[in-house]
Amino acid sequence: MARRDPYRSYRFLVEFDRVQWGGFSRVKGVSAETKVESYHEGGVNEYEHKLATMTTYANLVLEHGLADTTRLWDWHRHVVEGRVQRRTLSVILQDEAGHEVKRWHADEAYPVKWSIADFEATSAQVLVESVEFAHHGVRAG
Repeated sequence: MARRDPYRSYRFLVEFDRVQWGGFSRVKGVSAETKVESYHEGGVNEYEHKLATMTTYANLVLEHGLADTTRLWDWHRHVVEGRVQRRTLSVILQDEAGHEVKRWHADEAYPVKWSIADFEATSAQVLVESVEFAHHGVRAG
């Protein structure tokens, strides 16, 4: 019988509008949370009703070693200047052979935060760039 191991989280690609960017070492915030409101019905003492209200989505954060990323920087600068361009951002999980296993899409995404790690002369670590995206929700594709 073939062994079925879990997929490894380091095998992924990132796409914007169906163009693979790759090069990101970490993706955070692929999540959705539905808020719940409790309702107590008179005479019902063994449970309370749980009503789904609103679903919220965390911002997606992409991190990678700083390189020539003028396109991401320019996209964020346009947002700062009030020219918001929304795009579909996709995170693609691959198996050990490099085949696509699963894909998540963040619709109507745009960058809301751009940062780099602190400059420190005594450190030999890679300088990490981080870009955070707001979006209208994550869906599996």
